[in-house]
Amino acid sequence: MTTFSLLMIALIGILILLLMIIKFKIHPFVALLIVSLFVAISTGIPLDNVVKVVTDGLGGVLGSVAIIIGLGAMLGQLIEKSGGAENLAITTGKSLGAKKTIAALTIAGFILGIPVFFDVGFIILAPIIYGFAKVAKISPLKYGLPIAGVMLTVHVALPPHPGPVAAAGILHADVGLLTLIGFAICIPVAIIGYYIAKYINRKNYHLSVEVLEQLQLAKDEPNKENIVYTDRANPPKPATVIAMILVPILIIMLGTVSSTLLEKGDPIRTLFTFIGSPIIALLIALILAVYFLALRRNWTMQHTNNIIGDAIPAAAVVIMITGAGGVFGKVLVESGVGKALSDALAMIDMPIIVAAFIISLVLRASQGSATVAILTTGGLLSEAVIGLNGTQLVLVTLACCFGGLGLSHVNDSGFWIVTRYLGLSVSDGLKTWTVLTTLLGLLGFLFIGLIWMII
Repeated sequence: MTTFSLLMIALIGILILLLMIIKFKIHPFVALLIVSLFVAISTGIPLDNVVKVVTDGLGGVLGSVAIIIGLGAMLGQLIEKSGGAENLAITTGKSLGAKKTIAALTIAGFILGIPVFFDVGFIILAPIIYGFAKVAKISPLKYGLPIAGVMLTVHVALPPHPGPVAAAGILHADVGLLTLIGFAICIPVAIIGYYIAKYINRKNYHLSVEVLEQLQLAKDEPNKENIVYTDRANPPKPATVIAMILVPILIIMLGTVSSTLLEKGDPIRTLFTFIGSPIIALLIALILAVYFLALRRNWTMQHTNNIIGDAIPAAAVVIMITGAGGVFGKVLVESGVGKALSDALAMIDMPIIVAAFIISLVLRASQGSATVAILTTGGLLSEAVIGLNGTQLVLVTLACCFGGLGLSHVNDSGFWIVTRYLGLSVSDGLKTWTVLTTLLGLLGFLFIGLIWMII
């Protein structure tokens, strides 16, 4: 089959995928499986081999990401239910003073966004945003916009979140090195993004009646989210919460650094590499969290298990979608579409790093899900990255991730979460949230490009 034919089939498949998700509201997992089968059959993969390709693609991705996503979700659940997330945000705000609470909550959002999914983390902080906004008598958008921006940045670029972890698996990028470089990029992007959000917030946007009423009545009639639950009484100290978040990150970094500095075969390197694998690092962090956030606070083991178990359903949905994205990527490789795209990129001389960002950005704008955009782009480029070194593979992976950050709009569930909680109209949401996410994505890609030129 010709290169043109393969690329056209892939394009038609992606268009069908977008149509199914956007127009007919079909679940991404089902849509990805159907399109994967369509592309597999249309490109000539033998029928008796199609199912094997599908299961290999699913198993290949889930083998590397399912445990990471599951453990990350459990760790985030313990931090949330213990009241640690709220206490971290409130204490950080108090320590920096009333005038610096926006920066304080943004810092808390950055830290919280590492183990907790974006939508969950933002919803956790929403009552705190309302509380500070009411006291300061300003729009909750002043707090919420920068917080949401930095949390989404972390969500798309850093493990243990599914997009970067799965893309790293598809493109064979080292997760530890991805974490190191991802942090180095996310920190300046978050800082600059804070000031961009501050600039956007110079204008006073109209809030919904529901949000205005909630702010006015919060003192006398607190909503359900402001009730202090028993589990959150005497919450863990902010230092404990930060430690629980940083422990797996530091362990992963230790494994990466040791594998770089020590000789192969060195028993210390072998030990640190084992401990520094994301699965072991997150498992250690979870065990520590069970003790410090639960058992030490007099939770029973049964209650702790129930809390951890509550994280599994939400994580399962993400895992299944991630696995279906892996299926699509495997089909694109087995059918020859990946090699065809690689050849096409070579013909038009587009740098692979630019292609990764643009393709992911287009897919993100088209169907809404950052994770689906990142995974699909990774699958399309899996053949094109052959021959790149470890650092280059990480940078291409991050280019896919930051492409998936931009252009969040009405087909993105995150768009509706942010605009609903902050009381924005659709048009104002496009002027604020969509603009902010796009600029953050471009900033991330700019830093990636600078590193790419240096190496």
